[in-house]
Amino acid sequence: MLDDHSRLLVASVAFGATKGTDVVATFQAASAELGLPAALLTDNGGIFTAECRGGRCAMEVLLDALGVAYKHGRPYHPQTQGKVERFHQTLKRWLAKQPRARDLAQLQAQLDWFRAYYNHERPHRALGRRTPAQAFAARAKAGPRRPVLPAGHYRRRQDRVDKAGKVTLRYQGRLRHIGVGRAHAGKKVFLLVADKDVTIIADDGEILGRTVLDPAKDYHALVGG
Repeated sequence: MLDDHSRLLVASVAFGATKGTDVVATFQAASAELGLPAALLTDNGGIFTAECRGGRCAMEVLLDALGVAYKHGRPYHPQTQGKVERFHQTLKRWLAKQPRARDLAQLQAQLDWFRAYYNHERPHRALGRRTPAQAFAARAKAGPRRPVLPAGHYRRRQDRVDKAGKVTLRYQGRLRHIGVGRAHAGKKVFLLVADKDVTIIADDGEILGRTVLDPAKDYHALVGG
């Protein structure tokens, strides 16, 4: 993830196979460190959008809740994401000169080192020989233009559907049970919680359904997908 103005390397995370929930977790970690952006631009990969499937994926649900504008490049037109595509070349050339990582943990250590070097030490020609960190710090930050949910009313939680087809969520001091369905038993899921509204998303980004918590009830069923 790159900042459009400063080229700051916002996040660089290694996955064996990237899932929709990995994208959500990476974005939230980056936002906690650097703040929410006004907008996010991605390609049309299935982990970024479910428009072609007639629905919405985990990232689309999250950004809508946060008020962040979400934009996608034209299909088969990588030039729209030209800055990040160019950055990939820089990163790949640097990695090619390093000892080959034995596993994801070692690769992540290399990415973390490069991120610190790229952001704070390596001057960038397009930035007047400043580092991305210097360019990022020099200007006021743009943020979401739509109302953002209050911090205390929005959270996410990971869980695994139990044998009975349920997940649990603590709300107003009590443990609530949400029925996802026995067909999903054992599946890892994300719970996106906005006050009483709960959206449950599978590890691959599929929206399994939604429910609205009733403080008087312990059990809730999902509606739709």
